[in-house]
Amino acid sequence: MDILQTANERMEQLAALMNKDIKQPIAAEEKVKVGVDLGTSSIVFVVLDENNVPLFGAFEFADAVRDGLVVNYRESVEVVKRLKTRAENCLGITLTHASGAIPPGTIGNNKKVVANVIESAGMEVLYTIDEPTAAAVVLDLKDGAVVDVGGGTTGISVFKNGEVIYTADEPTGGTHMTLVLAGYYGVSVEEAEQNKREQKDSSEHFSVMRPVVEKMAEITRVHLEKSPSEPLYIVGGASAYSQFKNTFESYLKMPVFQPNYPQYVTPLGIAMSSGSGNL
Repeated sequence: MDILQTANERMEQLAALMNKDIKQPIAAEEKVKVGVDLGTSSIVFVVLDENNVPLFGAFEFADAVRDGLVVNYRESVEVVKRLKTRAENCLGITLTHASGAIPPGTIGNNKKVVANVIESAGMEVLYTIDEPTAAAVVLDLKDGAVVDVGGGTTGISVFKNGEVIYTADEPTGGTHMTLVLAGYYGVSVEEAEQNKREQKDSSEHFSVMRPVVEKMAEITRVHLEKSPSEPLYIVGGASAYSQFKNTFESYLKMPVFQPNYPQYVTPLGIAMSSGSGNL
């Protein structure tokens, strides 16, 4: 069986629901799981049934998080509230519990801030998981490494027997890809970001961004030298380009695996790790 078959099946199911607001009411007593992912460029809200089948998925672009830290608390709360309302309207239930996630190596109060955002949006927090572990849940990864390429950072986590044994987070991500595009084409950062989102299969754009992707691969190489591990998986919204995986493979000279819709892996994993959301 394909190493990613089960993960890809779930990713396809979630992607088919994303921002579609499909009304499919469920019984009030049905157990659901809710995951909230506060990302650098977007906030994602996922609802699953107790068998991890996606029921609802939605996101909004938001400038609420920077380098893994919540920098705009009010905006984060308002976005989560709106996404929660959309989910409740589609499913016909009230969502009372959810789980969130934090980047690897998070220190200070950010773990508490993520929980506070969810609580301020009207839900109790069941669990706060680290992002690589959330991804590993989706990938069913016990041994190997996960590279999570977000908007602001590239995170590397190494797993052994299902436990994180090494983690690192470097300040290079999708935002840096956007800045390179803006400089090359002489456009605003906002326009470059829009073009990047809309033209993920553009070989011309990717050739401009390739040096940044190769820097991410070099970051990965350095950390894997410290803690060697295979297989290597790539997830995260900034990696959702058709040539991204091949660039990593060429640079690292090793097999690299990437699930479909890598931008939704972490939010799906957060929800899968959560408990019932309408207790």
